[in-house]
Amino acid sequence: MADEPLELGEISFSDWHAHTDKMTEVGFLTIARRLPALVGQAMRMAWRASPRDTAATIGFNLAGGIFTAFGLLATTGVLDALFREGPTPDRVRAALPSLALVAVAAALRTVTQAAAGWAQSRLDPQVSRLTEERLYGLTSRVPLAAYDDPDFHDALQRARMRGVSMADVVVMTAIDVMTALVGIAAVAGVLGVLHPVLLPLLLLAVLPDAWAAVRSARMRYTTMYSLIPASRRKWIIAELLADRSPAAEVRSFTMRGFLLRMYDAVARAEQEVMLRLARRQTVARLVGEALGGLGSGLVYLALGLLLAFGALPLAVARTAVLAIRQGQMSLSNLMYATNRLYEEGLYFTDFLDFCADAERRISESRPTAAPTAFEEIRADDVTFTYPGAESPALRGVTVTINKGEVVAFVGENGSGKSTLAKILSGLYEPEGGTVTWDGLDVSQVPPDELRLATAVIAQDHTRWPLTARYNITMGTDKGEPALVSAAEVAGADEVIAELPHGYRTLLDRRFKDGHELSGGQWQRIAVARGFHRDAPLLICDEPTAALDARAEHALFERIRHHSEGRTVLLITHRLASVRYADRIYVLDHGKVVEEGTHQQLMAVEGLYADLYTLQAQAYR
Repeated sequence: MADEPLELGEISFSDWHAHTDKMTEVGFLTIARRLPALVGQAMRMAWRASPRDTAATIGFNLAGGIFTAFGLLATTGVLDALFREGPTPDRVRAALPSLALVAVAAALRTVTQAAAGWAQSRLDPQVSRLTEERLYGLTSRVPLAAYDDPDFHDALQRARMRGVSMADVVVMTAIDVMTALVGIAAVAGVLGVLHPVLLPLLLLAVLPDAWAAVRSARMRYTTMYSLIPASRRKWIIAELLADRSPAAEVRSFTMRGFLLRMYDAVARAEQEVMLRLARRQTVARLVGEALGGLGSGLVYLALGLLLAFGALPLAVARTAVLAIRQGQMSLSNLMYATNRLYEEGLYFTDFLDFCADAERRISESRPTAAPTAFEEIRADDVTFTYPGAESPALRGVTVTINKGEVVAFVGENGSGKSTLAKILSGLYEPEGGTVTWDGLDVSQVPPDELRLATAVIAQDHTRWPLTARYNITMGTDKGEPALVSAAEVAGADEVIAELPHGYRTLLDRRFKDGHELSGGQWQRIAVARGFHRDAPLLICDEPTAALDARAEHALFERIRHHSEGRTVLLITHRLASVRYADRIYVLDHGKVVEEGTHQQLMAVEGLYADLYTLQAQAYR
């Protein structure tokens, strides 16, 4: 089996560069045009995070540039005094005032740079917090159906893995760009005062480096963008190899070798792409440095000619050399910062694009108040298709649920039971048809308000790494009596009694003093969670999947006895549990094919009768 070809699903090595066309038109002019927008976005985010620290950072950097220019001009006075004719002591004394100004300018520049660094170090964590809050605020608000969209997942992956972490880097680099521009402006002002011809020479020395930086950034982003599916697949396989949940099956089915082969296949292909990137970037840097060296030689040749023809005094020429070196340093910093800002800005743009897409997915404000109770819930001709699916999950479904009823949805896997329940509770919005609570279209009410009127006991419940108390209350505060009552109804009080710290026990063994529950114990906690919600609509989606026969029977008895005043929607494959339901809907391939009580459906001798008879025969 070692030579068996691997099926890597969405990973096709020939498709790894499917997104490279996104960068094919990017050149230096594109970066130059986009740079102001990137700086503006970064500064707006910084200002939202902390106006005071943003203003301080920019202000201190501007002051540093002013002191740089002042120091260079004062240097001209020092050199002019030292190179004039006369005794050396007299020349030194003549240079002292200018030398003092140079020292003062240097000291002030050092102080302002330190102050700017301090303000910026305060700004970075505030930007990170603001960005993370925005991302997770949106991911927790987008419609549930978005998580069934592969494009949404890819965009979310880019935003989480690089976009969020690049926010503070983009702000920092944008400030570096502004600082370098201030330094260049200061040097350019000095050179303009000394001799206008010196200004073009400044550009000649650094343009080749700028080209190489832009070229390298484009190569890297193109490669990293195309490798996102591979990175995600590597992460998934790594989780299978290192996470606790699949650890038992990895060993039971001796999957270690197979998973390592799959990981190695993806990792090697990714490695080859990165090695090719390194070679291409090295070539670009070498070409840029060679052209940069040629440019620097031309600069000094031009200065020599100006001196030879008497166009520049010697003192001014020396100051010009210092200014050009300072300008080269500032321009080099600008090119580096611009390169990094553009490269990281592309990842930051992924974050902004994701946020914009998530905001478009979030429904607009709905002023109609959601009902806190109901007499009737009705779905009329509801259709729904999952993103990317070829066929609909629901096809023209119509159901009615009255207050106080126990209604069951039954059917084979994939028939649409859970999807219909999520639509009735407002988790999904139908593509066609309507869902009404007492005649009020739920598409007109805020989703979160509607969800407060529903409680869900799910088969695939989340095992929250929180205390037992929070696993039941879910952050609500209804008091100790409500907590104890919900636990008793669900039988979770027996589970809590065995925990070392009772309701304060952390239910996750990965943490110190954490405790692990069995599947059945977790199921009781999830049931208690649903009862604690105390909502008029209780949805039980395979609530007994992890329970033994005795616990299952006890749970259904509790649901029947404690459902007074509530409406219970029961979804289950165990048809013996739905015999006493007030009404049963049988779904098949997204359609309601039968409706009635247990006796009525058995008399019809249709799909329900077939399924019930098959299960009953197993117990005879």
